[in-house]
Amino acid sequence: MKRRAFIALLGGAAAWPLAARAQQGERMRRIGVFLPYAASDPESMSRITALLQGMQELGWTDRRNVRIEFRWGAGDARQYSKIAAELIALTPDVVVALGTLAVSALQRATRTVPIVFVQVSDPVGGGIVETLARPGGNATGFAAPEYVTSGKYLELLKEMAPQVTRVAVTRDPANVAGRTRADSSRFDHSTCGAAPFAGGLSLPLLRH
Repeated sequence: MKRRAFIALLGGAAAWPLAARAQQGERMRRIGVFLPYAASDPESMSRITALLQGMQELGWTDRRNVRIEFRWGAGDARQYSKIAAELIALTPDVVVALGTLAVSALQRATRTVPIVFVQVSDPVGGGIVETLARPGGNATGFAAPEYVTSGKYLELLKEMAPQVTRVAVTRDPANVAGRTRADSSRFDHSTCGAAPFAGGLSLPLLRH
């Protein structure tokens, strides 16, 4: 699926809570949007355009029957908790967020406001949802990519290098995202005959 079509689909997902609450009255609905980019980043503009398009196709137009509040992280994770608190203070009906860190910051700020996420690498391992089938809590969305296919990487490696019998799977132990992906790789090794073992590397070490 192309990126614009995917983000337009996300707009549809964000509209679900609005449609449910619209029966409660005709007040102006409010959506919070938390993007990790800078406001001037072309990626931000592309995603915002697609999101607005998806909302309009479902009958929701900014400043007409819904108010959309945008916040940008500008790549500074130290500010995410502050940004999340600002968005929740606006009492939105739903918040759309991109990325694990943004979603986690929002969940620290609220456990009641619905959160629709995209581009979260490991929502289960990151503690964002209970399971993919039954998210529970106040967050749902789209995992990218699907971590249960991690075992396929081992199969591909085995095809390219049949002599391989042991593979190192490295990840940053301080980052909860990716934990389930690593676990999935360990459990899927029986089909390819290459046994993975886990190893942790901290980000400062990876930078040197």
